[in-house]
Amino acid sequence: MALFTGVFMVMATGAFAISISREDARAIGRKVWQNECNGTVSGLTSWNEGEDFASLGIGHFIWYPAGKRGPFDESFPKLVAFFAQQHVDLPSWLLEAKACPWNSRAEFTAARESSTMIQLRSLLARTIDLQTQFLVERLQTSLPKMLAETAPENRARVQQQFERVGASANGCYALIDYVNFKGEGVLHTERYNGQGWGLLQVLETMRPNESNTVKEFSRAAMSILRRRVENSPPARHESRWLPGWLNRVNGYSRG
Repeated sequence: MALFTGVFMVMATGAFAISISREDARAIGRKVWQNECNGTVSGLTSWNEGEDFASLGIGHFIWYPAGKRGPFDESFPKLVAFFAQQHVDLPSWLLEAKACPWNSRAEFTAARESSTMIQLRSLLARTIDLQTQFLVERLQTSLPKMLAETAPENRARVQQQFERVGASANGCYALIDYVNFKGEGVLHTERYNGQGWGLLQVLETMRPNESNTVKEFSRAAMSILRRRVENSPPARHESRWLPGWLNRVNGYSRG
């Protein structure tokens, strides 16, 4: 993690590197942890009612059981691979696991005080900074994906909005949290009625030349999340989550 404060740095290649101070990164990590887990260690290992996957770590990274796949990006195996690259001491069972070892929410809940689950929570509790770094790196790789997915005539505007929002530490937090929260918006499986709800769609929806870019990002995010719920299958009952989602993204403009 970079030791100097600042957000985006233009590289000689024209690409962007994200540079955040340790202090800002830790603050962002704490906010994401609060958003996803209420800032608790117990919340680092969760399985939400009505879902088919475990949600782990400060970012509630998704881990599917064997034989189950859904429309959402599976991010926990990528986090484990990142830990391995950073030479984190990992339990052997986790290194060998091909899928989430619990097959249902009931199994997961029953195993909450098992040695395996305690070991997993301990690992996640001591790697908060690394999980934040993983989130930062995910954001950094999101821009090329989004530019490739959007229409050619939109690319300059999407990149400009990305840079404008990320020009402050608070804006960088908004980008990092949202891309973790609702994805890049590039997967065609993450669509209802052909319309996505990820970071790309928020950037496309932002109005140009608004003076308070983080506030405008929050407005656009709320609009996209409302659209997602309107488009969602009735059986998912997504309206129950909307107030919390809106409160979360509205908080970006409050710092």
